[in-house]
Amino acid sequence: MSTAPEGATPGFLVWRLSTKWRVAVDRAVAPLGLTHAQYALVATLFGMHRSGRRPSQRQLADHTGLEALYVSKLARTLETAGLVDRARDPADPRAVQLSLTAEGQQVARRAIRVVQRLHEQFLEPLGGLDSSRTQAFTDELRTLLDAPLDPSAASTDIGITEETS
Repeated sequence: MSTAPEGATPGFLVWRLSTKWRVAVDRAVAPLGLTHAQYALVATLFGMHRSGRRPSQRQLADHTGLEALYVSKLARTLETAGLVDRARDPADPRAVQLSLTAEGQQVARRAIRVVQRLHEQFLEPLGGLDSSRTQAFTDELRTLLDAPLDPSAASTDIGITEETS
């Protein structure tokens, strides 16, 4: 039986699913001293490091979909925890490059394993990670993520403008 109310909109269901996932990841990585957002950064940095990249905060923001200011705040917190190094980019003194410390790499490996197990559990109702239903679900999510959204156009359609809101 679904816990989502009958007649729920797709937007509501996406919100509920993303909230469920975020809470589950928060709880799973908490013993490692991470939040879901911090996990997103260290896991992404780990993958980029493995491919020889040392991204700027802006590049990491673009890759994760997080706001640049939020990435900066998270990076500072992770730096204080000894997991991330922040350094000026020699090619652009305005940019800050990020990399994992040795401890950060160790924590990232552990966190990735924990989240991978959670991911497997999450996708079990669709037949598991390699099922055709999971692939179709992933394809649909990509389609929705690639679709442009213009919130200002939605609000002007009903007469809301910045001046009146």
